[in-house]
Amino acid sequence: MICILVSLFQTNAQGFISCNECERTVGDSSAVQEVLEEQIPLVEAVANPIDNPVTEDNSCLAVTENGEHHLTLLPPRSTMAFNNDSSKVLQGAYEPHHGMDFRFFKIVTNPNTKPYKFLDDQTWTGIPVFLSGMIAKAEKTAFRQDYNNKNTLIRLVKYDFHSEVDNYTQFAPLVLTAGLHLAGVEGRSDWPRLLASGVMSGAVMAAFVNSIKYTTSEMRPDGTTRNSWPSGHTATAFMAATVLHKEYGMTRSPWYSVGGYAVATATGVMRVLNNRHWVSDVLSGAGIGILSTELGYGICDLLFKGRGLLRNDLSYHADLRTQPSFFSISMGIGLGNKNLELPAFEFTMPTELFGDDYETFSSEPLHLNFRSATVVGAEGAYFFNPYIGIGGRLRVKATPINGWSQFRLSEEEGINGLLESDPDLSQAMGKVELVIESDHITEFAADAGLYFSLPLSSRFALGSKLLVGRSIMDDIYIKGIYKGEQLDVNFFGDDMFTPNGQYTDYEWDYIDLGASNSMKYGTGLSLTYAHKNSFSWRVFCDYDYARKTFTAKYHPFGVIEGASPDTVEFMKILDFDLSQPVVSSAKKTLHQWVLGAALCVSF
Repeated sequence: MICILVSLFQTNAQGFISCNECERTVGDSSAVQEVLEEQIPLVEAVANPIDNPVTEDNSCLAVTENGEHHLTLLPPRSTMAFNNDSSKVLQGAYEPHHGMDFRFFKIVTNPNTKPYKFLDDQTWTGIPVFLSGMIAKAEKTAFRQDYNNKNTLIRLVKYDFHSEVDNYTQFAPLVLTAGLHLAGVEGRSDWPRLLASGVMSGAVMAAFVNSIKYTTSEMRPDGTTRNSWPSGHTATAFMAATVLHKEYGMTRSPWYSVGGYAVATATGVMRVLNNRHWVSDVLSGAGIGILSTELGYGICDLLFKGRGLLRNDLSYHADLRTQPSFFSISMGIGLGNKNLELPAFEFTMPTELFGDDYETFSSEPLHLNFRSATVVGAEGAYFFNPYIGIGGRLRVKATPINGWSQFRLSEEEGINGLLESDPDLSQAMGKVELVIESDHITEFAADAGLYFSLPLSSRFALGSKLLVGRSIMDDIYIKGIYKGEQLDVNFFGDDMFTPNGQYTDYEWDYIDLGASNSMKYGTGLSLTYAHKNSFSWRVFCDYDYARKTFTAKYHPFGVIEGASPDTVEFMKILDFDLSQPVVSSAKKTLHQWVLGAALCVSF
């Protein structure tokens, strides 16, 4: 069956309506309420069915089926709903509400809408997103940022970042939904059904979040309370975004969906930047928010059936031939360079007090082994046609390091062994402890460029991209802690070091490893599958190239700063500054691969 909206009809002298294209008679004018030529609105003929056109006055629908022509007169304000395979006209007079809509307790139904079944609202996309949070939970410390590290020079945000905006952005998509409805912009549901669906979604979300929070008792990254996983703010934000998606993104414009999910993603990012949540908390919270809304709407579908529906969905699934634009959140595993070797640390010390002879000491080269990285990101692109568009990507990648713990142990034993080699010194001083504050190199990257799509069918498409951007890496470090009495120094007495009775708990950066900011260049291949209701799944393989200078700052003499500040000042007279670390650096070309999957909103 081929459905065409028609303007090309005429009424002949005998009172019959004929088709201008084939000149065949398609109906008796008396059978369609004496429709005259001037009464038939001039509507552009379309080759493919379109979504939800609404007739303004008396209009004609021409249908060609099995070689026969049929003409139907449609009543004013009737809605025509189509799918991609056939045409179906749902007729019935319906007059939309004009102006502000305060009908909070009145059920209003458009007879031309198609009732939903429970499974119509279930895409189940929230489940894999939640599970990705569980996977990331095992690597939660990879994404924690210590904003109190005074020597960390490379930061995405300032170390004292704090914002309460996320307390409000979590509700923003819900406020927009209510505002549009109040302004009289029809969405999927009337007020009673919208309120019921929202309350049901919130109840399901709260039940999921709180039952998990207080069962797992996960400590927050800032150490305040044990209710970190999953993130309630993020769950609320994605629940609100999915309500906006269902009410307006699926019935009016996918840009509502893109905007809602972008705000929800920003809410989750701010929860991490505020040091209130791990990335795993945010991923799981997002999954719960999406799943809870789908379940809440599905339950209300069973309760309300066809009542309270105002608009049909724009389409039953994303067509990647006409909807290649997307916004996505992704997770993957990073592969690439496996090792980093820095030259030996060297420092020069005087061989005797007030002498002219110096001796150079050197350590072993610092050799680090990288493990597979955990990668999370957000990405989006707008396509000008089915094949080419522009867009960008934000990505966080955390790479754990092998051997960091063994390095800490050997260094700690070395320092304490040196202190114990002098009986007088060991009796006077306390102990030194080295603590690994971070054993992951965390990279923040922002990229922009060209995106390409090659549709294979309505549901499958290959994709690629060419990106250029900026890479910022956070430092990793081992913290030194000295606990004990401070020592006064007397280089000319029998007892060189004498406890002065002042207890100190001194901390310093024993070793700090960072990398320079740099440009990066990337590409990749992807395969996208259009799932349901504008949601798509994507698997991808990305490649990034960058060249960085890695710098390690080694400060074994920090213990002397804590134990005997007088010694540090005295050694400065001898032109040897114990307060400064020694530095080693090396350039490294990075070839990085990321294999992963993404949840996309296609539009």
